[in-house]
Amino acid sequence: MRLNKTLALLTAALIAGTVVAQANAAPKSKPAAQTKGQVVPATLFGMHVQNAENGLWPTIPIGSLRLWDNQTSWANIEKTQGVFDWTALDTAVATAQTNGVNDILMVLAGTPAWATDDPSPDALPVPGAAGMPRNLDWWNAWVTAVVTRYKGKITSYQPWNEANLSTFSTGTPQEMADLTKRAYDIIKAIDPAALVVAPSTGTRLGGPFMKFYPAFLAALGAKGWPIDVWAAHTYPASLGTPLDRAKLALDWQKVLKQAKAPVKPMWDTENNFGLKGPGPKNPDVDIDGTKAASWVARTYLDALALNIERVYWYRWEPYNDLWGIQMFTDTPGAKGLATLEDWIVGARFNGCDTKAKATTCKFVKDGEAFQVVYSTTEKPMTFPVPKGATQMCNLLVGCNPIKGKTIKTAAPVRLNAA
Repeated sequence: MRLNKTLALLTAALIAGTVVAQANAAPKSKPAAQTKGQVVPATLFGMHVQNAENGLWPTIPIGSLRLWDNQTSWANIEKTQGVFDWTALDTAVATAQTNGVNDILMVLAGTPAWATDDPSPDALPVPGAAGMPRNLDWWNAWVTAVVTRYKGKITSYQPWNEANLSTFSTGTPQEMADLTKRAYDIIKAIDPAALVVAPSTGTRLGGPFMKFYPAFLAALGAKGWPIDVWAAHTYPASLGTPLDRAKLALDWQKVLKQAKAPVKPMWDTENNFGLKGPGPKNPDVDIDGTKAASWVARTYLDALALNIERVYWYRWEPYNDLWGIQMFTDTPGAKGLATLEDWIVGARFNGCDTKAKATTCKFVKDGEAFQVVYSTTEKPMTFPVPKGATQMCNLLVGCNPIKGKTIKTAAPVRLNAA
């Protein structure tokens, strides 16, 4: 996503689209690689970082970085054919590594003005970037240059961002499948250890999603499924909740299953809440306080329940009213994310169970079992206290002794022995 112009374009498109949703009350589908039984890696907690290309970095731990809107697109780097300015990308990669993050996902998208077949001034990240390259040899050369330079440093590549939205791509599903196949072959030849992440698709716009994604999957399948990871963006409508986001993820998984796509890891490569649209009944929404901490934590917990191995939050930056949940030092969203990381990174995830809108997720860390419980709605739910649990830990205010045999909460809390 980008800034003001992006949201204006998205709003117009959203009016014409419909939000894909299912009636399921909680995430239950398991069509993807299983997260249950696995140790939760730090890479679950992905982030976009504004100005990483200028050396800036979050003040909370993150496990993986996605480079998009960092002056690192094809259009930003190769402004003149054959002339590459690697300054921004070099600095972004070095910044991540200096801060202990070696898992870096780069989006290869953004056709330069000299190469594009669509010079539209409304494209992002720069005019013309949504078009396809007029000569696919230029794409091959670009991918080859990037992977050769960053072999062993950039660990995964994504051919395109939100390929189903004309703001970012005016190519056909078949063209996008072709770019993906070409990128896959080049990347694997130069850096076999690098992962190829499928072009992301936006699920919030029901019309563009269904028009593009099944056709793209069919075209990709005809090429032998040349990807290692599936990707989507599950931003809900501005009035949407984490439950709405989970429903969008379920629909994405349903389409993959209908296409008989192979089981591969699934990443949500952008997420936030409260973005304006669709239409005038969905205004810009600000989400703060306990709700912000809760929704951030629920996003990552729901991801585990949905077998989604990563979520890249959009994004760490100073206050920006475009995003419903702000992510910078000492915001509730940032605190909630950091607290959940401390709870579950390194813990074995033993699954989540939802009954009557009350979700219980079970973990074992350092030999001790604990639960994280939360409501799938905004209303507090009652949970039994597991045997041996003496503390209830909150996302924002720490831990307190448990009194009684039940506790009541809406936001995620951790129940554990003292």
